[in-house]
Amino acid sequence: MDFDLTDEQRLLSDSVDRLLADTYTFEKRKTYLAEPEGWSRGLWSQYAELGLLGLPFAEEYGGFGGGGIETMLVMQAFGRVLALEPYLASVVLSGTALRLAGNKAQQSALLPQIAEASWSSLSRIGERQARYDLSDVLTNAKPKGGGWVLDGGKSVVVHGDIADKLIVSARVSGDRNDPGGIALFVVDAKANGVARRAYRLRDGMGAAEIALAGVEVGRDALLCEAGAAFPVIERVVEAGIAATAAEAVGAMETMQAMTLEYLKTRQQFGRPIGDNQALQHAPPRCLSRSNRGAAWRSWRR
Repeated sequence: MDFDLTDEQRLLSDSVDRLLADTYTFEKRKTYLAEPEGWSRGLWSQYAELGLLGLPFAEEYGGFGGGGIETMLVMQAFGRVLALEPYLASVVLSGTALRLAGNKAQQSALLPQIAEASWSSLSRIGERQARYDLSDVLTNAKPKGGGWVLDGGKSVVVHGDIADKLIVSARVSGDRNDPGGIALFVVDAKANGVARRAYRLRDGMGAAEIALAGVEVGRDALLCEAGAAFPVIERVVEAGIAATAAEAVGAMETMQAMTLEYLKTRQQFGRPIGDNQALQHAPPRCLSRSNRGAAWRSWRR
């Protein structure tokens, strides 16, 4: 199997790296974090101009038709600088939910708005009592007229303090832990009955507790068939895990580069500390048994 990047993928990676190298120094990141929303609206617009916000969407919706690899490259680049913008919440999570569960009209109306940075959205499934059980949903949706009425709440909604729209899970039938009977709805964050308690997480990122009390939504707010959303939810979570893993790889690359630079510049006993420490050697546990003794002798010297 060929794991090499294509020319287009390398160009994408280089373009994102160049943008972030110029705009995401450590000091600038602190400036973005101090802004009211905790991230840079100006950079968000630049991401849209570069095509990053529409990267995984089809061209007919203002996107570039990219796949998982392209999304991972962007997330890896964001991880290298610990980017603050809500790319994961808006493009990866909400975008995946809309791509998998939205009908033609919903995708045509909503995906271009994400790609153009017209609004921010996020997909939120977790609830206080669920403890990461995706099927544990107490938020409920009851039919009313031609639409639905939602009651319940969602916890630790990252970037929920600034989202324009919410994609939330709600139970339309079944018991509390029943994978069947769960639906997804697009909800205006400023609709009557939606309350948000905003706060900052330990890393400074914005989040919110979302309460839904008698929130009325139309028929067009329902994504996919009522009660059949659980497979979509699983796919959305899987996409989020993959994207977060790529972000973590980018962060570890920066940490490794910083460590190597420290080993080269930190002086101890008149020599770079890297000359005196075992970090420059391969760990013995990575070697075969026959070579382990020689490795230990080299390490001790």
